[in-house]
Amino acid sequence: MPLKSKNDKKHPLIDTHAHLSFEQYEANREEVKTCAWNAGVEFIILVGAGAGLDGNFRALKLAKTDARFFATVGIHPHDAGQLAPLWIDELKGLLADEKVVALGEVGLDYFHKFSDQGVQRNVFEKLIPLADEFGKPIVIHDRDAHEDVWKILNDVGLPERRGVVHCFSGDVRFAEKVIGAGFYISISGVVTFKKARDLHEVVANMPLERMVIETDCPYLAPEPFRGKINEPSYVRYVAERIAEIKGLSLEDVARVTTLNAKRLFGLPGAELIPDIAYRIRNSLYLNITNSCNLACRFCPKFIDFEVKGYYLKLDKEPGVEDIFMAMGEPENYDEIVFCGYGEPTRRLEVLKVIAARMKEKGVKKVRLNTDGLANLLYGRNVLPELSGIIDSVSVSLNAADADFYSKICPSKFGALAYEEVCRFIVEAKKHIPEVTASVVALPGLDLDACRKKAKELGIVLKIREYMNVG
Repeated sequence: MPLKSKNDKKHPLIDTHAHLSFEQYEANREEVKTCAWNAGVEFIILVGAGAGLDGNFRALKLAKTDARFFATVGIHPHDAGQLAPLWIDELKGLLADEKVVALGEVGLDYFHKFSDQGVQRNVFEKLIPLADEFGKPIVIHDRDAHEDVWKILNDVGLPERRGVVHCFSGDVRFAEKVIGAGFYISISGVVTFKKARDLHEVVANMPLERMVIETDCPYLAPEPFRGKINEPSYVRYVAERIAEIKGLSLEDVARVTTLNAKRLFGLPGAELIPDIAYRIRNSLYLNITNSCNLACRFCPKFIDFEVKGYYLKLDKEPGVEDIFMAMGEPENYDEIVFCGYGEPTRRLEVLKVIAARMKEKGVKKVRLNTDGLANLLYGRNVLPELSGIIDSVSVSLNAADADFYSKICPSKFGALAYEEVCRFIVEAKKHIPEVTASVVALPGLDLDACRKKAKELGIVLKIREYMNVG
């Protein structure tokens, strides 16, 4: 996905794994740093492990030269065989420094075998507890050692602040296990390689909300720099390829992975601020309420109020002017969508005012995502009131029958709800130019039966991925 500008700092990126203190940069380190800042890199995590104990001291020293640098310290599995008695004590001293944001990289490497595998495992077991001792996440090196890495982590105990598997090289199944345990996976320049099909599949199927990006420089330079010395400014190529695979914009990937990195490492800017208007691709979504008619069993807000790097838990319901202020210039978007972590029609009057103003401003398309229960809620047919101001309605059908619907979407309306949703869909076609329905691909949901139901209602059905919002 091409960039509009290599100097775009509006949506900064974070290189979460860079060996910038290595000797490869002795001659041009300042130039490399400047290129990174000019390319919109906000922070760089300098990894000390990989050059013995001295490498950790060099990384921390470099980190203290710039507020945009932070460091991690650890014992690389390549150095496990050289571990001296005093190294652990020295490492503890480094971990206590406020510039050090993680323990790492530590782990296992069964590919190069620079250290005996048994020795690597012993050292890894000794190092893991340091993460909790100093209250920091762990950066894991795992190459051709997935099963042993996971076994040791579970045997010793998963660090409280979890961490990240850097330069992730496992398959989808292993990614599910890692993410399911609360870890992040880090995507490197390998994702730009044409033959990295396993990694492409991981990126396609795993949630962006659990990914960070890295260069691992000076190694693993992305296309078109493959075979050359890598550098932090190239992290943007990683983000571009992820955006291409997931069908998102570069802006989306930058926003989400940057927030992920800030939360993981406790960097400046990790604070949660409620969003009223939020952009995904070139659509602007309006989060006008957190109030709902349903308590859907699959709703992600019961786990987290975040969607694609935006935080949607409102501290209060915004007024009309608050919403317009948050929107900026709505006519610049492909569509404006009433959709947040709540049912928009619960604020029907506000919705109508906003939609009418947007049509006056020449907005191309105004869409309403709804549960289809507004008529039941208000005791009248509200659809004529939306005619002319709403161009498209997407109704959450969620099931093929009332029984399954009531199990996964309980509400005070009970058995009346599902049939009312169906009636709403039929009535909507009389007043709204475009009407669609959606279901979330829940385990156990009969998608063929849902398609049949949608056909009976005369509408197009969209299948949404389970636990992948936005």
